[in-house]
Amino acid sequence: MLTILGFAMIATFLVLIMLKKMSPIAALVLIPALFCVFVGKGAKLGDYVLDGVTSLAPTAAMLMFAIVYFGVMIDVGLFDPIVRAILKFCKADPLRIVVGTAVLAAIVSLDGDGSTTFMITVSAMYPLYKRLKMSLVVMTGVAAMANGVMNTLPWGGPTARAATALKLDASDIFIPMIPALAVGLLGVFALSYVLGRRERKRLGVLTLDEVLVEEKETGSTSETVLVGAGTGSGSGSGGGTGFGKKAVPTGGSGSGTDADGPAAEEHAGADESEESEDDERLAGLDPNRTTLRPKLYWFNALLTVTLLTAMIMELLPIPVLFLLGAALALTVNFPHMPDQKARLGAHAENVLNVAGMVFAAAVFTGVLTGTGMVDSMANWLVDNIPDGMGPHMAFVTGVLSIPLTYFMSNDGFYFGVLPVLAEAGQAHGVSSLEIARASLVGQPLHMSSPLVPAVYVLVGMAKVEFGDHTRFVVKWAALTSLVILAAGMLFGII
Repeated sequence: MLTILGFAMIATFLVLIMLKKMSPIAALVLIPALFCVFVGKGAKLGDYVLDGVTSLAPTAAMLMFAIVYFGVMIDVGLFDPIVRAILKFCKADPLRIVVGTAVLAAIVSLDGDGSTTFMITVSAMYPLYKRLKMSLVVMTGVAAMANGVMNTLPWGGPTARAATALKLDASDIFIPMIPALAVGLLGVFALSYVLGRRERKRLGVLTLDEVLVEEKETGSTSETVLVGAGTGSGSGSGGGTGFGKKAVPTGGSGSGTDADGPAAEEHAGADESEESEDDERLAGLDPNRTTLRPKLYWFNALLTVTLLTAMIMELLPIPVLFLLGAALALTVNFPHMPDQKARLGAHAENVLNVAGMVFAAAVFTGVLTGTGMVDSMANWLVDNIPDGMGPHMAFVTGVLSIPLTYFMSNDGFYFGVLPVLAEAGQAHGVSSLEIARASLVGQPLHMSSPLVPAVYVLVGMAKVEFGDHTRFVVKWAALTSLVILAAGMLFGII
């Protein structure tokens, strides 16, 4: 019964958010509470929730202060050179922009923290996607998959958990997996190329080879206008871009989709009520913004490198590092109290949204774990593995890792399920190392799990509905995981 109710609870949650019948926060709280009553343990709901909140509180604190820290770094211009480099490469070509998103997310993922990756990637790429009216779920999907592959780094989490659970050396697990993971990352780049071609076909091919910067007087206000020449391949399409205060698109009209045309299936358009907020967001990289601190650029760069190094070396708990980093960044860059309050206020919405999601997810994980539904589902899956599959337990582990790491936390899978799979594999002559490597296969999909706090940073900053992101990314992330599994088997790693 617990198994059925566990799968039913997860299915109900996913269906309701993908159909937009409930908000993610409401679904994460109300659905597990209801199923807790169905299980007959409603009286213990409070204990389950408090256990979940206690376990996720450090994560919530880390995300809160990480958002403040990287928000301040964006305000003061630390990432402006990266954005300019991306602009130089991408210009206004949707194909290049999508590929650039995947490359940027993969590079930034080297720090091993998904939240950091998503904050930097979205901050850099969001203005391009909005200016060209590109699909924002393409951005979130590509970033999540690239980070999912890179999340297998020994300091990223899954590899360390697998090594700890099976008492193995992390390098023995990870290093042989590098070829298969490289194929998976190339698969993400190839997919981003395909998705970029779809966006190029929908919007047309745009160029910014001749950008005209004019000073336009509007009444008594002077504003910078960036004018881009938009040309479609075979048909014109509007779509100028820029990072000034206002961008004026130019170009003809043809078969390409313009601002008033029908959106693609996955296109996440902005509501008119959000236009003023988007204008402020798009002006966030204005080279003339008052929050820039060019004289402190190298201090901020050194502070960020030191912070990330300390995080990788685990000198202090990550929440403590970001708390100290945020306090120091605010104090040095904005020594006056009104300025500090203004920066905190500017990032308060993101902080509140993400923290709210994390604590709501704590209800879901608390009930799922406390009632025993997770253990029941895992045992049911393991018990139903056919005896004939025993010699192929590495393959079975790789396949199971795709749904299991999506439906449960990494801790639940690696410390609860993986040891059972490894024991079953050893009984049929399959080494624990092969099982451990196969367990990494599901990470591209795991990064979009509703139980991963970082995904709420991604969709929150990109202003994408979690249901839209889920509906778009699941199929592609699952395909990426299968590519890694196939490569691992082909190379004899798994």
